Amino acid sequence: MQQRTKQIAAVALTISLMGFLLAQPIKGLVNEDKSDAANTGASQLVTLESVSQQAKQGLNANIIKDISDIERQLQAASDTEKVSLLQQLASKWDDVNRPAPLGFVYEELANLESRFEYWLNAGNAYRTSYTNMQDTLAARALNEKAIHAYQRALELDADNLDAKTGLGSAYVSGTNNPMAGIALLQEVVKADPSHIEANKSLGLFSMQSRQFDRAIDRFKTVVSLQPDAESYFYLATSYENIGLKREAIAAYENSRDLAADPTLTQFINRKIDELSK
Repeated sequence: MQQRTKQIAAVALTISLMGFLLAQPIKGLVNEDKSDAANTGASQLVTLESVSQQAKQGLNANIIKDISDIERQLQAASDTEKVSLLQQLASKWDDVNRPAPLGFVYEELANLESRFEYWLNAGNAYRTSYTNMQDTLAARALNEKAIHAYQRALELDADNLDAKTGLGSAYVSGTNNPMAGIALLQEVVKADPSHIEANKSLGLFSMQSRQFDRAIDRFKTVVSLQPDAESYFYLATSYENIGLKREAIAAYENSRDLAADPTLTQFINRKIDELSK
């Protein structure tokens, strides 16, 4: 159920952002006036306390109490006790699909015990959170924190493809050097042509630069390995943009069936009606 909810949310976000993304090339997503010095320190503006407070909005009162109780215990805990409490807190945030505070919790765990999986999980959570965020300042801050986390992960395992994928995606999304990120992603798919997340990221960046043929190749690889509603939606949109209506309809139908969400069903049915005329 939790995975299905995340898929539905991802596709809903895809629908809301698709027009903006396709209107901008990759370089257009980066503010050229924004210097690296200006970026440095943006992450200090977003804290665990601030994202925790925001993330609690709309949650069940019992869940909020459980999370708040752990947070209070952490204030007086020793470093040894903190590890166990932070692991509990990470589980709570993960259960309710709140990636921003989850990233902070994993980073705190990594600062206590510098383990690869903690840094990787922190980077992944930060990247998920800023991808779903409309606040550009907060998104930039979380992007910085994702880059830092992936870099620390790669210090511990320099050849890890998942960490390279995350770092490459974060470079493209939030730095003045997107091509460095694309080079990292291409390095990953050269080492592992079936790497799902690297193919997804390269497919999305191909869409943003309106290279829809390349995007189609990437997303066809993804759905052949691990079909999901979001990837089928991107595949359908890419087909639609080069005029392959029959293929677009089939991909939209697969997206609709995998997500099984009434709102998405209505949206896709309208798209299919338009393409069928």
